[in-house]
Amino acid sequence: MSFEVTILGSGAAVPTLRRNPTSQYVVCNDRHILIDCGEGTQMQIRKFGIKFQRINHILISHLHGDHFFGLVGLLSTMHLMGRDKGVTIYGPHELELIVRSQIEVGGAKLSFDLVFVAISGDESKLLFQDKLIEIHTFPLKHRIPTNGFLIKEKVKERQLLGDTIKGAGLKLEYLPRLKKGEDVIDENGNLFSFEEYTAAPKPSYSYAYCSDTTYWETIIPFIENATVLYHEATFIEKDKERAKATFHSTASQAAKIAVKANVHKLLLGHLSARYDSTEIHLNEATVIFNNSIVVEDGEKHIISR
Repeated sequence: MSFEVTILGSGAAVPTLRRNPTSQYVVCNDRHILIDCGEGTQMQIRKFGIKFQRINHILISHLHGDHFFGLVGLLSTMHLMGRDKGVTIYGPHELELIVRSQIEVGGAKLSFDLVFVAISGDESKLLFQDKLIEIHTFPLKHRIPTNGFLIKEKVKERQLLGDTIKGAGLKLEYLPRLKKGEDVIDENGNLFSFEEYTAAPKPSYSYAYCSDTTYWETIIPFIENATVLYHEATFIEKDKERAKATFHSTASQAAKIAVKANVHKLLLGHLSARYDSTEIHLNEATVIFNNSIVVEDGEKHIISR
């Protein structure tokens, strides 16, 4: 089972030849999730070899265009490619009207169902869970209601010790219980301890995504101890007044959040088109939080320690 993030777009509102507007593709234990969908996202999906039809969850952080203008085009392409499996879209409640109106005005009818789940931008809650993963949302502080997201693996089952199990007389139906950390007593009264036949589970990891936001320590409890944190770093310190006025962050402010939240790794993105180089962003961040990376379009980052 893999847990990885592909950066489809690492730029801010104005796209450049190097950086597309914001979008990321997350695979977590074979769950395929798109986070934000800036203009041109479907071209990035094709460019970086991602399969359109695998995406089944789309998370839209807020309704600034560089985070959702690519959504209708992506859905249209999915339709043209014969998709028949539904897609669940999580985003501000106005998003459903925007998307459905654009599709209907053009006289189109999608070949698959759209399910919209409204998120308000002012509360934290569990959006989705199954036996392997959870997706949470939490509020950020921007000019309009904006959501952050946390994708985390559930606690994994214990690992069976194959050599120990061989010849122990264990029935197959006992194995799932041992993996859950339960002792088993068979019909003859024999005790099989889970500690003898299993090893500790593999660690579970998490990915926190903070799109557009000013420096805001209120988010720390929601992202605390995340394996990897993505935090916007639109500006550098010499432009911190501009960051404050537009409710964005600098690279050093993102690094301060990473320190306070005790995360393992920090990814910096949403860079303004005014900067030709990422060197200053990286230097300002690593002085505060050493394990920092400025992301580039097309990069794949494994979520692990």
